[in-house]
Amino acid sequence: MLETRLTKLLGIKYPIVQGGLAYLAYSELASAVSNAGGLGQITAMSLQSEVALREEIKKVREMTDKPFGVNFAIGQHNRPFQHMLEVAVEEKVPVISMTGGNPAPIFDELKGVDVKKIVLVAARKQAMKAESLGADAVMVVGQEGGGHLGRSDVGTMVLVPQVVEAVSIPVVASGGIGDGKGLMAALALGAEGIEMGTRFIATRECVHAHHKYKEALVQGTEDDTIVIKRSLGAPARAIHNTWTDEIIQIETREGTYEAVKDYISGEANKRYIYEGSDDGFAWAGQVMGRIKDIPTVSELFERMMSESEQIKQKWCGR
Repeated sequence: MLETRLTKLLGIKYPIVQGGLAYLAYSELASAVSNAGGLGQITAMSLQSEVALREEIKKVREMTDKPFGVNFAIGQHNRPFQHMLEVAVEEKVPVISMTGGNPAPIFDELKGVDVKKIVLVAARKQAMKAESLGADAVMVVGQEGGGHLGRSDVGTMVLVPQVVEAVSIPVVASGGIGDGKGLMAALALGAEGIEMGTRFIATRECVHAHHKYKEALVQGTEDDTIVIKRSLGAPARAIHNTWTDEIIQIETREGTYEAVKDYISGEANKRYIYEGSDDGFAWAGQVMGRIKDIPTVSELFERMMSESEQIKQKWCGR
């Protein structure tokens, strides 16, 4: 058992949170993670309507009786989130997480609502702000992570203890973590849990991810990622391919959203992750250099707990 304040807060067995994973984090993956002992999540803003979100929540509840969350990627497509948030509240979702934007409006909407609130941050000041707004925990992503990152180049090893020392609520480490070694390293830094995104894509229950995407994570190394969108002030790490090269060239030449918007759109993202098309891109963190197979979520957790136990015994001199 790895009991921490996070496991107690969320009512989960293991201190492991599944990332929001735009266009991929739906009922199949969320329920598998929750059933395995972690916190699975649905990605709300990738769904087309409130009806679709309600259906996904119902599907999760049909597949698990364990806690789960709904993630709100606030800045995704600049869509209004209020109606989607109302569905999560009406369905009495136990956990709501917020990523990719200012979480204050969501906290305003959730006043008086009995729900655990988690915010993804990429800097110490952001963590302190989230705590002041009423966050129950913060997830801290370093530069190794996949998808959207902070504007500085601070890595997880430095960022996590900085945030741990700055806030009193539980801290969840994210970025570069995909196994039991990463989990134990995060706990040693003072975190009380981990969030994984890229590692969960390369699992059997991530059914919406194309096999080419999963194989790229297995076959690639930590050098096969690239950070795009720096010129827009929204750096994000993706798998390096010809499409991301084109994005970088456009950013270098023009550096405007209008020039690059079609290349970084949700449609371009879905072309790769759903169809395996090279005329698109896919998010991934440097942890892809640690991914060697595509297990079930349950198998992944069993392996991680075994690794964690071996490390604990080594620390105790056994």
